[in-house]
Amino acid sequence: MKSLLLSLVLFAFLSLPARAELRIGTQAPDFTAEASLGGNQFTFALKDALQHGPVVLYFYPAAFTEGCTVEAHEFAEATEDFAAAGATVIGVSTDDIATLKRFSVSECRSKFAVAADADRHIVKAYDAALFGLLPYANRTSYVVAPDSTVLYAYTDMDPEPHIANTLAAVRKWRAEHQQ
Repeated sequence: MKSLLLSLVLFAFLSLPARAELRIGTQAPDFTAEASLGGNQFTFALKDALQHGPVVLYFYPAAFTEGCTVEAHEFAEATEDFAAAGATVIGVSTDDIATLKRFSVSECRSKFAVAADADRHIVKAYDAALFGLLPYANRTSYVVAPDSTVLYAYTDMDPEPHIANTLAAVRKWRAEHQQ
């Protein structure tokens, strides 16, 4: 029923213009959250991940729904490309950690972590609520530079462009910052 309701809401709003909420160049809000990679739970800290390079932070409405599954598969397929460009990928949804433990294995294919934002504090901090309303996150992707500034932001319910767009932003940043 949850999936059907979410699908109907998404369908109704697909014609709305796409927009990302945080502006490029602004400071990305720091956060920690319970996350899962390959079914293993851990605490993800944005501050720690940024010490290793840019972070691709992508929000998605709900685990195991059609578009979110497609997006997770595509990010999983591109994980090596992101790693080669020095970036970490983390997905965030308002799902609970038990759901994300399963999702991280089956849909993320144990390639990248997904974080639980059950209390919606991360979604709120990033102004990433679906159509400005909770409880679901919008399909919004950010690239955050190691200095915590937003390099790239993109919102669109179509999952297809998110992977190519964020990878291009990471590669552009890497080319500009090679030693």
